[in-house]
Amino acid sequence: MIRDALKNVAYFDRWIDFYAKDIEHKQQFSKQQFADESYRPQYVYKISEHCLSLLLQRYSRGDPIAELPQYFDPLVHHWEEAERLGKHVWTEKQQYTRHAWAVNLDHYIDCFWLVGLGLALDISDDLWQRLLALVGNEGEDELLDRVIARRQPDRKIGTKLCYPKPYRRLLEAVNAPKDRQAQLLFAFVDKWYAELNRPPKKGLSEQTAMYDRPYWYTYHTLEGGYFGYWCVEAVAAVKAFGLDDSLCLGHPNYPGDLLRPDGPTTHVAQPQERSTSAQQRPEATGAGEASVASRLARLFHKR
Repeated sequence: MIRDALKNVAYFDRWIDFYAKDIEHKQQFSKQQFADESYRPQYVYKISEHCLSLLLQRYSRGDPIAELPQYFDPLVHHWEEAERLGKHVWTEKQQYTRHAWAVNLDHYIDCFWLVGLGLALDISDDLWQRLLALVGNEGEDELLDRVIARRQPDRKIGTKLCYPKPYRRLLEAVNAPKDRQAQLLFAFVDKWYAELNRPPKKGLSEQTAMYDRPYWYTYHTLEGGYFGYWCVEAVAAVKAFGLDDSLCLGHPNYPGDLLRPDGPTTHVAQPQERSTSAQQRPEATGAGEASVASRLARLFHKR
């Protein structure tokens, strides 16, 4: 059963096939000589990005969770290779803006997603250590550092949030008494997409994000590239801290199946026929529908 609420199976069939073929093509082409070798690091990094997109697209289509970890090793491998090549190409300023969570919202979210996926999919210790070496930013963000520290106890914990909006809500859920966690976690998931559309900044400083919202924020309006709007950050916190996610089950942004690989699905059945060029707003696809959440909560309720 398809898990995504905005596109249909035909859409994902098309773009999963495209990304699989494009990854293979890029892997072969990356071995050839470039007219401008300074482009090679970013070209190799795109392979890593495509691996993440393919993993998420396959989740959106409804593919078995057991088939998703296969993309982790090539994702990490090509990211490592891009970093090795980039040392000789990227300036000190470029290195900072590419990697610092405080100024690169996209990188922060990507790191949060990969940490969450790594925890949920139970990647090997070796792959986990390689991922953390790439994630870096130790001691820079209280929330993500604490999530990482659940599997890496010696991780230094930051004292602030790089992005209070929307992530303060998730930190509040983590810190709340047990009887409040489910409600606060749902509030984070329900506001997550809307609150990532942040107001423009009047001026940039060293500790201000370069972009107002994630690069993928309106991908559902494009012909291709959309992989689903999944709040993997919530799954990361649930896995790390054992939060009660029963109220989130059935929410169109909550990828609950990642934590229940043997099923049944936590997603609401979608109409079989849906336009692949649908322009509906993501927040209008059922987010916050308490009736759906409550029905699924009863089915999956954690005692």
